[in-house]
Amino acid sequence: MNRPPQPSASARAGRATAANRGRDTRLELAVRSRVHARGLRYFVGRRPMPGLRRTADLLFPRVRVVVLLDGCYWHGCPEHFRMPTANPGYWPAKIARNVARDRETDEKLTEAGWRVLRFWEHEDPDDIACEIERAVRQA
Repeated sequence: MNRPPQPSASARAGRATAANRGRDTRLELAVRSRVHARGLRYFVGRRPMPGLRRTADLLFPRVRVVVLLDGCYWHGCPEHFRMPTANPGYWPAKIARNVARDRETDEKLTEAGWRVLRFWEHEDPDDIACEIERAVRQA
């Protein structure tokens, strides 16, 4: 019973990281479907401002509302994030940079007159869609 050699843990981690979706996640698709069903139209994966190298998950440029849907792991969710034990020299700094970038993005967009709506992946898509609709219709 010969088994093929197993890839190293770092090779498996590298493949897993590369397989993470940057767009069209399960949450994004669920929220977009619900928002669209409420009669709202939006842009996907678009930059809200020139010069800001960030894209919005949903963008409503006419009313200046930007929606960002954050994964609990990559964005350091206070409820669900657990620091990986492998590679302890890398992950704490990486997550801290992501969180700092999120705060900087919120600040820059708010200063430019955008309403920023940020949600976690563990939140209910129906609740998210309701809050998005409220913000867009009030704007």
